[in-house]
Amino acid sequence: MRGGTRLATAVAGLVALALAATACGGDDGGGGGAGAGGELVRASWGEPQHPLEPANTNEVQGGKVLDMIFRGLKRYNPDTAEAENAMAESIETEDQQNFTITIEDGWTFQDGTPVTAQSYVDAWNYGAHIDNAQIGSYFFEFIDGYDDVHPAEEGRQPTADTMSGLEVVDDTTFTVRLREPFSLWPETLGYAAYAPLPQSFFDNHDAWLEKPVGNGPYLIDSYQPSRSMTLVPYEDFAGDDAAQNDGVELIVYTDNSTAYTDLQAGNLDVADDIPAAQLRNAEQDLDGRFINQPAGIIQTVSFPLYQEEWQGEEARRIRQGLSRAIDREQITRTIFNDTRTPATDFTSPVLQEAGGYQEGLCGDVCEFDADAAREMIEDAGGLPGGSVTLTSNVDTGSHREWMDAACNSINNVLGDTDACVVNPVPTFADFRNQVTNDRMTGMFRTGWQMDYPLIQNFLQPIYYSTGSSNDSGYDNPEFDALVDRANAAESEEEAVDLFQQAEELLVEDMPAIPLWYQNGIAGYSERVDNVKLNPFSVPVFTDITVD
Repeated sequence: MRGGTRLATAVAGLVALALAATACGGDDGGGGGAGAGGELVRASWGEPQHPLEPANTNEVQGGKVLDMIFRGLKRYNPDTAEAENAMAESIETEDQQNFTITIEDGWTFQDGTPVTAQSYVDAWNYGAHIDNAQIGSYFFEFIDGYDDVHPAEEGRQPTADTMSGLEVVDDTTFTVRLREPFSLWPETLGYAAYAPLPQSFFDNHDAWLEKPVGNGPYLIDSYQPSRSMTLVPYEDFAGDDAAQNDGVELIVYTDNSTAYTDLQAGNLDVADDIPAAQLRNAEQDLDGRFINQPAGIIQTVSFPLYQEEWQGEEARRIRQGLSRAIDREQITRTIFNDTRTPATDFTSPVLQEAGGYQEGLCGDVCEFDADAAREMIEDAGGLPGGSVTLTSNVDTGSHREWMDAACNSINNVLGDTDACVVNPVPTFADFRNQVTNDRMTGMFRTGWQMDYPLIQNFLQPIYYSTGSSNDSGYDNPEFDALVDRANAAESEEEAVDLFQQAEELLVEDMPAIPLWYQNGIAGYSERVDNVKLNPFSVPVFTDITVD
């Protein structure tokens, strides 16, 4: 995410998340107060970048909350990542282009109003419309009429208020007509952008943002920006994954070492961002309460191709050379204690069964070779301006440690201690704001957590010219054409082959450097049980119990 859209275009201006620290339960159709009948699960968290609108979130921290307060048509199985029906009773098609969707009756939003077919159609039309500047609008581009509400040409005004491909049949049925056949489209519908929205969202948008109302297993009880958010069970939740605890307190940490210390001291129950320096001893420190499992995550660093110095043939060769100058094996072993695996393609090994992952697709370009790297960079005229920066937030993810190691690797290869310089940004929100406003000048972190387990999700949102998370500004018409053909393919095998052909272009162009595949890692306290991570590396909060 994820994970994650710049998904389609850069959003001019970012709205600060400003949820009021007030209860949204009681007479408004919610569960009991915080900690009613027991104690909360206390979990580490990072401040979201955007307001908690389903189509306006493309990062992990906001996604955690959306997954707790919303349920859509599909939900990804927390063990297998398989797309399973949640609110969908059936999704039927005869031609892979026209779909009839029937939702289960009896679901309600947390304000007591029913979830209907209109709730989905209205939400999708809102998410798609260019005037609403939703960063996830890209996810609706497959629906017929998307171009009418979200014209691709800059400065062109929309010619419709709603997408022609959506039609409400009755309270529990609506139809979707896609622009072209897309056999795998139903598998994408577990992503948060496709969540339904209540009428209150449209009646008073500002008020809804202060107190978001969903239809999921939890509702927001209180929120203190930059400090914490408390969620409690929604008592009238109609799904089969109701909360098994009395609520969750998400606590904002700007330093994962502090979170780990609190976890060891029993002041925190779940931390899913273990400091790199603690990974070697975490299993022993936590007496076995440590999770380390494969996840649909790849860590990359991207280049700002919108900057002139990173354009052209020489810059392409320099990007490939920098990829060869990073010793992935050493970094994953010494910094991450083998909780990362050096990347050899642009996807993730979790797609091995589903199709799409191809070990070694990146070839020599993703293998460390000091001599080859130095020759490539020098033959291309050297680094732009003589040096390159590497930028990321440093409040989560042990990013400072691996960035230092990556820059040291580049500096050793080039024989210049100032060839690569780390540029730390204090918070994730500040970092993402800089990225989405095209303010990068050198390499910058662009890790991806899958939204759904398809190779399409690792390629199109990030590298398609109008992709939802195309932070680098990569634009290759040949790549776009291959992705379009893959989406229209009649078989999954044909689609995967075309996507992999598109991926080979990424190896040649190198808009981003694949670094490593990331495991899902977490630790938990003695007072909680049934703690696990889903294939997206996010804690399955509904299953956690408190002793």
